[in-house]
Amino acid sequence: MTRSGMAEVINRQADLQVLGQASDASEAISLLVKLKLDLIVTDITMPGKGGIDFIKDVRAIRPELPVLVVTLHDESLYAERALRSGARGYLMKDAGAAKFLEAIRQVLSGQAYLSSQLATRMLDAMSCSKEKAEASPVARLTDREFEVFRLIGLGKTAKEIGEILHLSSKTVDVHRAKIKAKLNIQDVTALVSYAARWLGSQGFQPVP
Repeated sequence: MTRSGMAEVINRQADLQVLGQASDASEAISLLVKLKLDLIVTDITMPGKGGIDFIKDVRAIRPELPVLVVTLHDESLYAERALRSGARGYLMKDAGAAKFLEAIRQVLSGQAYLSSQLATRMLDAMSCSKEKAEASPVARLTDREFEVFRLIGLGKTAKEIGEILHLSSKTVDVHRAKIKAKLNIQDVTALVSYAARWLGSQGFQPVP
């Protein structure tokens, strides 16, 4: 329903047209190799492979093709990771249709699109001291480890995380062990508590 609504907004514009829609990363990649696209609009959360990995795949196949992320995930959690993966813009879904179209046109023009708050935070991060840069050990997690970390903070079990991310329980355990080591946490209970507190400190609003 969300995808259809966004497509309708785009198709009402004289200078824009939706050429295809996909429900997951695999379907999107199939369309990518068939269609002559100028822009991909994607979410972070999707069935199967997540949005961060999808952006990396797009960059590998069509490095010149810009990607705009439009998502419910707060930019404080995912924006920098999405941009490092190759996205050219990041927009919250609650920004509205006008901002959505502005972001599309700005990315199509060759520019990046960020909210003013995100742009300020990224500039601060670039100019911060070494101590500030190392203040958050969570930043040292890989994209996959961070996704597991987020789900741990939501109270998901290893089995549930595996089902969501399409990973085996053994692989989830490996990621969890690496997360504990990087965060210097000894047991799973402490990790769950730490992850939940960290998400809350970021103003995180759970996404179904």
